[in-house]
Amino acid sequence: MLGSTGLAGVPTALFTAGSSLGAVAIGRLCQRRGRRPGLALGYATGAVGSLGVVVAAAAGSVPLVFVSLVVYGAGTATNLLARYAGADLASPARRGRAVSSVLFATTLGAVVGPNLVDVTGDLAHAWGVPRLAGPFLLATVAFGAAAVALGTLLRPDPLLLARTMAAAGGPGRPAPPPPGPGGETRAGRAPSRALVAGTAVMVLTQLVMIAIMTMTPVHMTAHGHGTQAAGLVIALHVGAMFLPSPLTGRLVDRFGPPRIAVASGLTLLAAGALAALAPPHSVAALAAALVLLGLGWNFGLVSGTTIVTEAAPPETRASTQGMVDVGVAIAGSTGGMASGVVVASGSYAVLAAGGGVLALLLVPPLALAAARPRAVPAEDAMGGRRA
Repeated sequence: MLGSTGLAGVPTALFTAGSSLGAVAIGRLCQRRGRRPGLALGYATGAVGSLGVVVAAAAGSVPLVFVSLVVYGAGTATNLLARYAGADLASPARRGRAVSSVLFATTLGAVVGPNLVDVTGDLAHAWGVPRLAGPFLLATVAFGAAAVALGTLLRPDPLLLARTMAAAGGPGRPAPPPPGPGGETRAGRAPSRALVAGTAVMVLTQLVMIAIMTMTPVHMTAHGHGTQAAGLVIALHVGAMFLPSPLTGRLVDRFGPPRIAVASGLTLLAAGALAALAPPHSVAALAAALVLLGLGWNFGLVSGTTIVTEAAPPETRASTQGMVDVGVAIAGSTGGMASGVVVASGSYAVLAAGGGVLALLLVPPLALAAARPRAVPAEDAMGGRRA
């Protein structure tokens, strides 16, 4: 539609901008009204944006497709924000498993979706719409169904109930910070450090993962591999991103989020090193590197989400989580755009090794945090009732 491959990055930029704006807006709406209206409206926004893209493709309207992609991007922010709803009513001892359950459900869509491109393309063509708009027909139905399901079934609202329980001194209430020398509390500082740590985990893992993943198919095709081989490697990578979620959740609950975040940095370092050293003709070596890359991302997202959820009190939790996901979205966009520049000026090996070293920055501060006892709300420590 744009008539130039040089402009092909513009839609992605608009989509990312919409995702960032959506994360902020949906987070604030959840903060004011609860998860149910916030997430339902977010998915409905995605359905409107998807339908707009289909109409724009049929009409050949570039301005409409640009506007629709911004709206669609805003709706897709709901996908990641939904994982926080899973943790609202979870006790600290099960919070990692709650987050991972939502992420694991993503696996079905991640695997099935790409395989429906041809089917939806044929359907779009039969309706007189360009084939490439077919997946957006599917997105319209999927987002619309998600909006209806959440709007009718997400009762009671988990965030509002968590606030009520916190106000009543229930298990949703975060542990009070330790008193200072004169008996005063340090409420502002400890949560701030935890929020920064959790945000850094998710931002860095997203940056490294997107950068290496984006250029791996390009690297493979440049060395004579076909699209089938590249597709297999990416499929294995996507599987590693989501399939280990139940295990990751248990590890987070068992050993604490900081230790699993450290494991994320080390796993990403191993992934970067293997990708940098892998012979370009070896599909197996590149696949192993991308599997490690997906696993490291999974460790980082589950542990980082848990850290942020534990650090943010229910009164400000949703808006804080929305702002954190803005940073995650920007990191992904930055990684995707910068990866091509790094490979063009250096090589794929330089990109992969650099990504691994960057992820290693997570290890020292998180290793220090992991050495400290994990804070547990008084209700849990005393064996009280759990959400």
